[in-house]
Amino acid sequence: MTPLRALIAEDEPILAYTLQQTLQRLWPELQVCGVVDNGASAVQEALAQKPDVLFLDIKMPGKTGLEAAHELAEDWSDEGHFPLVVFVTAYDEYALQAFEQAAADYVLKPISDARLGKTVERLKARLQQHAERDAELERIVGQLRSLVPGMPVASERLSMIRAAVGNQIRLIPVNEVLYFEATDKYVNVVTAESESLIRTSLKELLPQLDGSQFWQVHRGTVVNAHCIQSAIRDESGKLSLKLKNHEQMLPVSRVYAHLFKQM
Repeated sequence: MTPLRALIAEDEPILAYTLQQTLQRLWPELQVCGVVDNGASAVQEALAQKPDVLFLDIKMPGKTGLEAAHELAEDWSDEGHFPLVVFVTAYDEYALQAFEQAAADYVLKPISDARLGKTVERLKARLQQHAERDAELERIVGQLRSLVPGMPVASERLSMIRAAVGNQIRLIPVNEVLYFEATDKYVNVVTAESESLIRTSLKELLPQLDGSQFWQVHRGTVVNAHCIQSAIRDESGKLSLKLKNHEQMLPVSRVYAHLFKQM
């Protein structure tokens, strides 16, 4: 029988060590297959290792635990079970009531044997329920839509994009944008006639857009809904968007697939 495995993502070395040692004492059958100290590494290692359980610190440099879970939900392959997620945090229990629905459990810092022991028992019970594990990805995807923290609503909406092109500034009416695509520290602004880079992040841009018109369909893509011609589902069930006057198909992640359910 393949041993159960866990991945720990915690940026405080002492807490990471404490969690690992306590788990080994309370759940000796569980193998800790890795310990990482940031959200990006948590995503990379989880996709590579395919652990059964994932302990995610809420606050980590780069990506938070919630953002890492969100990215994993988008990128997880259709093969194998999505890991049970346990959030590790210093938040009080009242703040964590919202997290309970998206996670198998949560653990408050400082970690106590009694509380982690309850988590271990809950995880064991969940891991034995194979039917529930098959639905784990869809369950957490639905909850993460509301749990991943968004940016505050901007007081004014953008009507014009100012993009640098050489030594010129190109003015692009927002309504003419087909989609925005994140590329490292920039955003690629795609229209039917051209593509231009702006020096901002998608997270900074989103609150300045009209959410009824511009829909996020992937963590790196925001599309103008008025420019969508159709949503096409392939044999594996994955969605892609066909835009008007544009050849490139845009993939839709699991997290945003609900936008294209039949009314």
